[in-house]
Amino acid sequence: MCKRTLQHPQVETPPPQPFLISLKNTLNEIIFADDPFRKIRNESKTSKKIELGLRHVFPILEWARGYNLEYLKSDVISGITIASLAIPQGISYAQLANLPPILGLYSSFVPPMVYAVMGSSRDLAVGTVAVASLLTAAMLGKEVNAVENPKLYLHLAFTATFFAGLMQTCLGLLRLGFLVEILSHAASIGFMAGAATVVCLQQLKGLLGLSHFTHSTDVISVLGSILSQSHMWRWESGLLGCCFLFFLLTTKYISNKRPKLFWISAMAPLVSVIFGSLFVYFLHAQFHGIQIIGELKKGINPPSITHLVFTSPYVTLALKTGIITGVIALAEGIAVGRSFAMYKNYNIDGNKEMIAFGMMNILGSFSSCYLTTGPFSRSAVNYNAGCKTAVSNVVMAVAAAVTLLFLTPLFYYTSLVVLSSIIIAAMLGVIDYEAVMHLWRLDKFDFFVCLSAFFGVVFGTIEIGLILSVGMSVMRLLLFVGRPEIHVMGNIQNAEIYRNIEQYSQATTLSGLIILHIDGPIYFANSSYLRDRVGRWIDEEDERLRKRDENSLQYIILDMSAVGNIDTSGISTLEEVNKILRRRDLKLVIANPGAELMRKLSKSKFIDTIGKDWIHLTVAEAVSACDLMLHTAKPDSPEKISGGVPEFNNV
Repeated sequence: MCKRTLQHPQVETPPPQPFLISLKNTLNEIIFADDPFRKIRNESKTSKKIELGLRHVFPILEWARGYNLEYLKSDVISGITIASLAIPQGISYAQLANLPPILGLYSSFVPPMVYAVMGSSRDLAVGTVAVASLLTAAMLGKEVNAVENPKLYLHLAFTATFFAGLMQTCLGLLRLGFLVEILSHAASIGFMAGAATVVCLQQLKGLLGLSHFTHSTDVISVLGSILSQSHMWRWESGLLGCCFLFFLLTTKYISNKRPKLFWISAMAPLVSVIFGSLFVYFLHAQFHGIQIIGELKKGINPPSITHLVFTSPYVTLALKTGIITGVIALAEGIAVGRSFAMYKNYNIDGNKEMIAFGMMNILGSFSSCYLTTGPFSRSAVNYNAGCKTAVSNVVMAVAAAVTLLFLTPLFYYTSLVVLSSIIIAAMLGVIDYEAVMHLWRLDKFDFFVCLSAFFGVVFGTIEIGLILSVGMSVMRLLLFVGRPEIHVMGNIQNAEIYRNIEQYSQATTLSGLIILHIDGPIYFANSSYLRDRVGRWIDEEDERLRKRDENSLQYIILDMSAVGNIDTSGISTLEEVNKILRRRDLKLVIANPGAELMRKLSKSKFIDTIGKDWIHLTVAEAVSACDLMLHTAKPDSPEKISGGVPEFNNV
């Protein structure tokens, strides 16, 4: 039996833990990875614990303590700036959702106030978004016609918003935010680009002054509807729309080139609404093919809690719409919040954000609002305007309230073609061509995922695109888990370092043994693949040695440094691999196993099977032990491999 001549320290098996303690630790790592209650737990005074708890639930109590006049000045400027963008965008997006335009203003009042109290981002500007608005219209419009039954459609929109908020709050309270992150970055880029393309195409209805339009969202149906009504196109509407679109895109270009002039693109939508309304008013353009919004009700949000629909068959439709739109809104809002937090070097709590989004949508559904989140365009303006805290959302909400109380009659002559131009200009910024090309250069599979999501939305429906996006993301995840990397390691000359021979050309393999690095956990999903792949490496190495007339293969070293965990299927696979190797007079050696791996190998008696002397702290130690045996074992030894006693044939 091979003894450790160099007296290397042995790999230790961690002490056993009771099941309940182990389960508790595992759940804590999954749900409370950031240990959010550390400060509260370490505080001895009850009053201080209550204070810390309130500050944890309501972040406004945290940052309000250091608030000053300088911050207020910056937040007021930012709030007024984003209000100038939020008011016309809110009206536009409500139109996109087939809802009364006034709901866009309602949704710019209550939700931002709630977020200012509960949100943890300093830069997020809350409001409605185009993709969620389109998704709401597409899903609700399948079963309820917004024109024929506007009251039911409106009530279902409130109910869907309630369910979205409830789902978001539950995810935050249960700290299950990782479920939202199942949509990969590549899939998200493709989905958002596809949705933006569909939104732009649908705005051709407003640009061309069409009264009737298809309810489908795919590009074939939309283009078919437009071309079939070519005799009804209004050149006046088209010309006016193109002029305003050119103006909006020009201001955006100027702001992108000179970030200090951000206010130009921020003010452009409101300027467009004002000049468009004046144009209609003085030229009586509403009588020449230019459609207008008409009368908007004065007054702040009326209550809508009694309008929620919880009766069959519509409650299922509202629930499905709420969950899907809520997930999309949540993913967008958290991603935007984290992006700007990274720029300013502070952290936001994703679970707090989910609770904040959920509460603002629940309370919004009670006060005539539909789904809101943190749109990128509005948040970017807020960031560039120099906002310091969430007070900018309060200022925006106050501006929306003033508009609702006193200024709504001024929007009577607002033309729909201007609103369509505003939406198109905003959506063109969502299509990130550079990100798509970056995916192509970096990862072709991610590029394929992105295109699949894009074409699913453009040529199918929003739901098909979403299913494809999630499906491709899950497939990518399964490929990572089910097909982990396994590569041969070689020795870097003049050092006890072993690396992938494909990455390091100077790394050389050693005679009589092969080192395989398993780059991932061993689960039921990949256990068969690992068994087959290890067998193939052995066959290929045997063939290579025979061709070169070198010593036959004797040892298989598995580097387990990247194997964070293993399940029963994985252990069964290791046992099966060990049996196969013994039949071929090969010895299995384990290097660098982690604590969880050692715990399970010990409980399964696998360590007793291969022998503790064949488990090593490092690859270098494993190679040293095998090399010692290769040079000291007698040829044609009759011994059989059993536990720690190796057998070699013609070593």
